Order: sequence, then structure tokens, then C-alpha cells
Amino acid sequence: MKKLLFTLFFAFQLMLGAMLSVTAFAAPPEASDPNEPNITIRSGEDKTFYEYRVNGILKEIKVVPKVGPTYYLVADDGGGWIREDKSQLLVPSWVIFRW
Repeated sequence: MKKLLFTLFFAFQLMLGAMLSVTAFAAPPEASDPNEPNITIRSGEDKTFYEYRVNGILKEIKVVPKVGPTYYLVADDGGGWIREDKSQLLVPSWVIFRW
């Protein structure tokens, strides 16, 4: 009886140690980097749109048609959109002043 209790106690300690070691070394959830753009993906019938937002502002739209080359729509100063062949997105690393 004493040997059975010792064996059960030893097995319990091994299982407890294994469970604690797994939870102790589990990776913490990754926090989203505020410097990275938020990307929203929208699918259409013949195109897929990737909307890139920085600090909540829509900066660029990547358009991937099923047929043809990928292109980008970049915000114009006049409130419209300009078609570009390459991405113009620059994400600031530091914010000096914000209001």
C-alpha cells in the first residue's frame, strides 16, 4: 500500500511539473505594433482590395486583379486617388507632435 501511494504521488508530481513547465514557457500574446499599418482585405468579383491605414487614416489601397498587374491607389491632396505602379506607403517610426 505504501509503495502504491509513493508511486501515485511521484506520478502526480511528474504530471504537475510538466503542466507548469508548459504554461511557464508559453509565449505571451503579441501586441500589435503601433507603427505597422492596419490592413483590411476586401474581396470583389474580379479584384481583391487591401486597405492600408496608419493611425486610423486610409493611406493607400492595393488592388490585385485576377487578370493583370497589381496597382496601388494613393490619396491625392485634392481628395481623389492616383493610380501608382509601386507602393508609396511610408510609416513613421516616431511621432514628434500629434494633436
